[in-house]
Amino acid sequence: MIVAIGILVYLLWLTNPSRTKSGAGRRPVYTVTEIGVAVALSVILSMIRVYRMPQGGSVSLEMLPIFYIALRSGGGVGILAGLTFGLAKLLLGPYIVHPLQLVLDYPLAFAFLGLAGFFRRYQVIGIILGGLGRFAMHVVSGAVFFATYAPEGTNVWLYSATYNASYMVPELIISIIVMLVLGLGKSTRTSVRRG
Repeated sequence: MIVAIGILVYLLWLTNPSRTKSGAGRRPVYTVTEIGVAVALSVILSMIRVYRMPQGGSVSLEMLPIFYIALRSGGGVGILAGLTFGLAKLLLGPYIVHPLQLVLDYPLAFAFLGLAGFFRRYQVIGIILGGLGRFAMHVVSGAVFFATYAPEGTNVWLYSATYNASYMVPELIISIIVMLVLGLGKSTRTSVRRG
C-alpha cells in the first residue's frame, strides 16, 4: 500500500503543470500516459505465459512494452516504466522471502529493461543489455536468497544462472524477434532528437 501511494505521489509530481517543458519538449502528462499504457500491456502480457518455472519465472511477452517505450522515448522513461511495471508485479502476486530480494526481483530487475533506451541507434544491443541487467538481478537474488533449491554440491551461482537463463534467454530471443518483426528500428528513429 505504501509503495502504491509512493508511485501515485511521484506520478502527480511528474504531471505538475509547473514542470511542463516549453518549446519542442514533450509534456510530462504524455510521458506518464505512455508509461501507464506500457505497464498495463506488460501486466496483461505477463499473464499469458508460454511456460512457467517451478520456483518462479516464466516465458511471456511482458518485456516487449517496456523495450518499446524505452526505445521510443529514451532510457530514463524506459527505466521508469520498468520500475513501475516491477512495482505492479509486486502488488499483483509477489513471492517475497526478504526485503532485499523484493527489491532485486521486482523494481530493480524490471527497471534494467529500460537500459535499452540508451542504445536507440543499436536497438538489438540495447534489448540484450536490458535483458542481461534483469537477468543479473534475478541471478543475484537466486544465489543469495534461494540457494536452498540448488542440489547439494552444486555451485549456487551456477545453479541460479542456469535456472534463470532457462526462461530469460527464450524470453529475450522472442522479444528481439518480435521487436524486429514490428520494425521498430524505423519507427523509433523519428523520435530521436536531431541536432
